[in-house]
Amino acid sequence: MLDARLGAWLEQVNQRAVESDDPENAADPAAVRSNLAAMTAQFVSAGPGVSWVADRVVEAEGQSVDVRLYDPAPDRAKPVVLFLHGGGHMAGSVAVYDPICRRIADACGWLIVSVEYRLAPEHPYPQGLADCLHVVRHVWLLLEAEKRLFTRRLALIGDSGGGALAATISAIAQHDSSLNLDSQVLIYPSLDYTLDHVSVRENGQGYLLEQARMAWYFDCYFQQNEDRQAASPLYMPATQNLPPTLLISAGYCPLRDEALAYVERLAASGVPHHHRHFADMIHAYLNLETLVPEACAQTYREIGRFLSA
Repeated sequence: MLDARLGAWLEQVNQRAVESDDPENAADPAAVRSNLAAMTAQFVSAGPGVSWVADRVVEAEGQSVDVRLYDPAPDRAKPVVLFLHGGGHMAGSVAVYDPICRRIADACGWLIVSVEYRLAPEHPYPQGLADCLHVVRHVWLLLEAEKRLFTRRLALIGDSGGGALAATISAIAQHDSSLNLDSQVLIYPSLDYTLDHVSVRENGQGYLLEQARMAWYFDCYFQQNEDRQAASPLYMPATQNLPPTLLISAGYCPLRDEALAYVERLAASGVPHHHRHFADMIHAYLNLETLVPEACAQTYREIGRFLSA
């Protein structure tokens, strides 16, 4: 059963959507970005302090990508998390996800590198993915230049569209020894760009993430008639070389079934994995923390336990 607090809030959200009936605003990337930022700011407090936080640029081979670094323990060496934010490849930013990154740093004690990858429609596929790969390949050079204390263990964490990016990089890393990943954490990830799962239709209206909106996101992301199934992490080859995975899913999320299918593929390939399902949650519940603080706290604890193990 849907969490009662989320249900009451969704009723208000859906009623406002009916009353506004503004299709132009609904299909405006600037409005999508503003709405995600405002929702997160409303429901997620600033978060715990982190000993050292700085904005930097990963520059190498003629390419530069902005990142934000969070070092919760500057006096000791610690592994590194590359965080890839959600937002349907269109919204989200390092600034919007700052409180969530602070919570992850607090939960695991690892050094967090949050990536400001380029967004569609201005920067369609695969430009955002290329930014994330660039940071994976060159993060050690940046951390050495910053004189951070770290160990060369790298985990990927991504929610929603960021989960798609993380899972794609993990799939590529199976066959690229230069991408040495320790683990990945996928939080209600987008894993199938074809939208061909029952939960998309079952939960694709009235639960915040709408089926029609997702289709529009992907149309803005894929602008050159790409093979969307081939670009979907769910359908990429899966071997034992995939990193150990924590997958977090939500019962009322349109992406639920592709997450469950991915867990099945991990199991069939012999990849160590842990699946935590929040049956009463919706997509993006980490961005709604004051409504569901218990589920959010449990999620961060799961991430901390998984990485420490």
